[in-house]
Amino acid sequence: MSAVAGTADPVVVVGGGVVGLCTAYYLAAAGLPVEVVERRRLGSGASRGNAGWVCLSHSTPVPAPGVVRYALRSLGRPDSPLYLRPLPDPAFVRWLWRFWRSSTPAVFKRGYAAVAELNRETFDLFDGMRGAGVNTTLTRPGMVHAFLSPSEARHHLAIQREMADGHYPVPDDIVTGAEAHLLDEALSPAVRAAYLVAGEGVVDPEAFARALGEALAAAGVKIHENAEVTGFRSAGGRVTALRTADTETPCSAVVVAAGMRSPDLLGFLGHRLPLQAGKGYSFSVDLDPAPRHTLYFGERRAVASPIAGTTRIGGTMEFSGNNNRLDWRRIAAVALASRHYLGRWFDDPDDLVGLIRDPWVGGRPFLPDGLPVIDRVPGHHNAYAATGHGMLGVTLGPVTGHRLAQYVATGRRPEALVPFGFDRLRS
Repeated sequence: MSAVAGTADPVVVVGGGVVGLCTAYYLAAAGLPVEVVERRRLGSGASRGNAGWVCLSHSTPVPAPGVVRYALRSLGRPDSPLYLRPLPDPAFVRWLWRFWRSSTPAVFKRGYAAVAELNRETFDLFDGMRGAGVNTTLTRPGMVHAFLSPSEARHHLAIQREMADGHYPVPDDIVTGAEAHLLDEALSPAVRAAYLVAGEGVVDPEAFARALGEALAAAGVKIHENAEVTGFRSAGGRVTALRTADTETPCSAVVVAAGMRSPDLLGFLGHRLPLQAGKGYSFSVDLDPAPRHTLYFGERRAVASPIAGTTRIGGTMEFSGNNNRLDWRRIAAVALASRHYLGRWFDDPDDLVGLIRDPWVGGRPFLPDGLPVIDRVPGHHNAYAATGHGMLGVTLGPVTGHRLAQYVATGRRPEALVPFGFDRLRS
C-alpha cells in the first residue's frame, strides 16, 4: 500500500541538490503534492561545483581492489589524488574498516553491477526531462581517457571492457603515439595514449539544479530555501510533520535527500547512517584550445569538463572528516596534475590565483561500500532516504528520483532499488 494513500498533505523532500530535486520532480509528475525544503539555496551543496558528468563508464563504487593500499601511500601527502588523513574518531575508524572490507573484487563487482542496472534508464530520463521543457543542459560529447603511458591505457581499457559487459560501448583498442592527442585538440603532445567512450554526457550542474527548481515551481511545488529542518513529529510509525525554526509542515511522507546533512536528519528518526565526506575540489579556467569532450586523466585521476563556455577541472578524493575546509594545496595539486595532459597552461603555482575562477570544495556523501542508500527508513512507513551518491549524484539523480517516486507512490519497492537498501548496512 502507498505510504501517501488517503491524505492531501504533501510529500516533503528535504534537500535541494540534484538528487532531491529530481525526486521532487518525479513525485510531482506522479500527481502527488510536493514541497522541497533546502537549508541554503537550491543546488548550493555538492551539486554546485562538481564535474557535471553523466556517465556510464565511470559509475563505479570507490572502494575497489587496491584502493586501500593506494590510500595508505597518500598518508602525509596532501597532493595525492586520493588523500587520507586519519582522525581520532571511532566512527571514522569503523567507516574505514568497512570501506576496506568492501574493496574486495567480489563486493566491487556486485556494487558495479547494481549501479549499472540502475543506470539503464539514465539517458532516457534526461531526454524525457528535456522533452517536458526542463533545460537539463545535457550534451553528449563523449569522454576521452588520456594517458601518458600506452601500457596504462591498455590496462584501463581492458578493465573497462570487462566491467562494461555490454552496458555501454567501449572501443576495441587505444590510439597511441602522436595521434593520441588528436582525439581532443586540448590534449598535450605528452599524452601518448587515449581512447574515446562515445556518448558520455556532461551538464552544467548548477544550471541543471536551477532548471529543475523552475520546473517544480511551475508545477505548483512549494520550495522553501534557507530553511533548516530541526526535527520531525511522528506517531504510530509515521512521520506526520516536519519542523523548521519557523514553522511545522504536515506531511504525508518525507524524503531525506540532503547529502552530508542526511545523518543528522535521520538521527531525528532514530536511525544512524555511517556517512563520510569524500571531499572533491574543482575550479574553472579559460583554455585555448578548450576541451570539446569530457576528459579523464588516467594516471593522475583528475578530470576536465566543458561547462558553460569554460573548462572546469576537478579531482582528488579527500577523506579528512565532515568539513568543507578548502586546502589550497589540493587546488594546486589538481592544477599541476592537469598540466601533464593539457600542457603548461600556467608556469608557477603562484600564477593560479590570477588564472582560475570559482575554486570549490565539496563534501560528497559516501557510505562505506560506495553505494547510495535509496530506501524506506526502517521503523517508519512513510520516511525515505536517498543519499550517499558520492561522485554519482548528477548521473544517478534522475533514476534515483524516478524509482523512489515509484516506491513512494505505490508502496512497492522497485527491483532495481533492492541493492541500495538499509539492510546491507547492518553487517
